[in-house]
Amino acid sequence: MYDFLEGQVAARAATRLVLEVAGVGYDLLVPLTSSFPATGKVRVWTHFVVREDSHQLFGFRDAATREVFRTLLTVNGVGPKVALAVLSGLTREELVEAVVAGDAARLTTVKGIGRKTADQILLDLRDKVVALQSVERDGVLVPSAPTRRREIEDAVTALISIGYSEKDARKQVERAAKSTDTANLELLVRAALQG
Repeated sequence: MYDFLEGQVAARAATRLVLEVAGVGYDLLVPLTSSFPATGKVRVWTHFVVREDSHQLFGFRDAATREVFRTLLTVNGVGPKVALAVLSGLTREELVEAVVAGDAARLTTVKGIGRKTADQILLDLRDKVVALQSVERDGVLVPSAPTRRREIEDAVTALISIGYSEKDARKQVERAAKSTDTANLELLVRAALQG
């Protein structure tokens, strides 16, 4: 319903922002990690949730973070409050790293996220990691370059597929990553095989 709101910050708290737009104060729930100022004019990217018993407006500093929030809502058992908790406990980059690495323990550091929910997030977002890595350029969301961690994990998988144990593969790839461009998967795998 609303793509974004632009107006003056009327009030700011840890997870709440009141934005005055044309004389109307919009009360938005925002992630704890958001960097909204205490005063001044801002643009807030929004997501509107209508329930039988409430209407809630969620606000984000950029469109890419809002897309991560919306992607989290596609996870079985994750609603707006849990998605907001995830974005309050982890930055977008930290969430992507956790999903790529399959790091459920990192997700459980977020208050309110248990092991079952963390496993479900990893399962449901594994194929959507590119959407999580989107960045905004000139008002358009585009996928960002793969993270260093993703390339390392892909190289480890490649070595495992040709017979290395996971422990040995990880050791070889980590050693190769110190001296090789990790953005080039082929070079990374070759260096790991030679190391």
